Amino acid sequence: MTTTPAKPSEPDAPARRDTGPSWVSPEGEAPPVTITPLGWVLVALRLPLLSVVVFGGLAVHLALRLLERPLCGLRRPLTPFVTQAVCLASLAILGLRLERRGRPMRRRGAVVANHASWLDIFSINAVQRVYFVSKSEVAGWPGIGWLARATGTVFINRNARDARLQKDIFEARLRAGHHLCFFPEGTSTDGARVISFKPTLFAAFFTHGLADILHIQPATVAYVAPRSRDPRFYAWWGELGFAPHLLAILATARRGRVVVSFHPPVRVADFAGRKDLARHCEDSVRAGLRDALPPGAMRE
Repeated sequence: MTTTPAKPSEPDAPARRDTGPSWVSPEGEAPPVTITPLGWVLVALRLPLLSVVVFGGLAVHLALRLLERPLCGLRRPLTPFVTQAVCLASLAILGLRLERRGRPMRRRGAVVANHASWLDIFSINAVQRVYFVSKSEVAGWPGIGWLARATGTVFINRNARDARLQKDIFEARLRAGHHLCFFPEGTSTDGARVISFKPTLFAAFFTHGLADILHIQPATVAYVAPRSRDPRFYAWWGELGFAPHLLAILATARRGRVVVSFHPPVRVADFAGRKDLARHCEDSVRAGLRDALPPGAMRE
């Protein structure tokens, strides 16, 4: 799966954990979750089931891809349905009720969304068949990197020398009818706010005549924590490791909720440039988060 990794440490800097985002919440880190004996029972029941669903689905996906690749090339008429089924089942196992608002667009183009957690991948894929855009470091992560590569994630890096190549990859995938999903914040947050969208990636939509044929759909992902949990419970940011976060979710008996809101798509050609398009999408996503979170939970 995909999320934004921390920047590599300088040679003499303290070692950081090898996975996870680096954004810091103004309200500080979420309080640690103590797993009760009942919680460990839930982990023992849910974790094997989740593993069977995810990796069993991956095996089916790879088998079908052996047929798709020679027959269909970039087009993937079958495997996205497997990914969607796996994500729906995984959310149920994790105890997350899924609510969709609005309709995913059918037009050619891309989706841009806020980024709060590794759970965003499951949540968005459960309601729309998309391919995520992730930083290249994620491809090397054990487990998550394998899943991301297998499901068609587009990996990019920060090297300006590769900018043209990356734009060509975007164009090929978009022209093939793929809906690419971008996280323009550039990192995951605590899920209580939307930080400024970086307009850099939006530049790809204005090249090679793509502006005339593409639409962009803003989407908001909002998590509502179970009672007694920190409102930011499902978000993954700061120094929190992936394994402790996953275990805390698996150990929680009460169910939470994720709301995925699709906003009206806009035509790229209707905007003067990448900054105007980025600003419009950011405003739409922020408004969607305000509407989906409980009163008082939104942080501006």
